[in-house]
Amino acid sequence: MEHIIDATNRKLGRLASDIALILQDKHSAGYNPRLPGKSKVIVRNVSGLVVSGRKYDEKIYYKHTGYVGHLREKKFKQIFEKNPEKVLFSAVYNMLPKNRLRAKRLKRLIIEK
Repeated sequence: MEHIIDATNRKLGRLASDIALILQDKHSAGYNPRLPGKSKVIVRNVSGLVVSGRKYDEKIYYKHTGYVGHLREKKFKQIFEKNPEKVLFSAVYNMLPKNRLRAKRLKRLIIEK
């Protein structure tokens, strides 16, 4: 089943949790946690996402290069202006269960600008 979601004026966290539930097929009667599911999600207008409070200026994403002392950090504002799809993908990625099915489920997520 294919779900088309418009992200305009939707909160980032609430949208990501809705997408994570759909990708796991928890909304269907035949839900089985050991199966990847069959539902596909298409998200449109990602640049219209909204975050509450001061997260737009203060939320920080961390990335470690693997070398000692090389912890990189970027603000939400920098990443969202350059690539809003990455912000939503990261949120959905972290809301899915951390197991071997996560990659299969994320392949069924299509994010459009």
